[in-house]
Amino acid sequence: MQTSLNRGAMLMALGALAFIGYGIVFIFRSFAGGGFELGVDTLGGLSKEGLEAYNPAVGAYITHLHVAVSGFIIATGIAVAALSWYGVRRGYWWAWIGAVLAPVAGLAIAIPLHYGGKFDYGITHLGPVYLATFIFVIGALISLRGVRRTQM
Repeated sequence: MQTSLNRGAMLMALGALAFIGYGIVFIFRSFAGGGFELGVDTLGGLSKEGLEAYNPAVGAYITHLHVAVSGFIIATGIAVAALSWYGVRRGYWWAWIGAVLAPVAGLAIAIPLHYGGKFDYGITHLGPVYLATFIFVIGALISLRGVRRTQM
């Protein structure tokens, strides 16, 4: 039981750290990168510099949104890592539920929009998120057995 809690919580925390890393890359690209976000180099054929030259207000607004989204990705990753490491590892249901619901809510809202036919950024855009989510889900499933046993 303790082994599944430790291994699962470790994988959940690792997935959460990957979310934090994605958020850091996201914010870095907002200021220093050549594109808008990971895997997105142009919007409607306009580079970031082209958009800022065409309409500086829209360019500044997109940077503002990217920084805000980055902050929420990083904050969610920190919260989920802490819940996983300090709560799930101890077998607390509330920690497991919170750690799972936070990224599920974010991904359930953000991911579907990418498949509406207007965006085709390829695997470089969502690939890192899918990998982090896969690691996290495996950890959540492994730790679930241990959490269930501690509650019996």
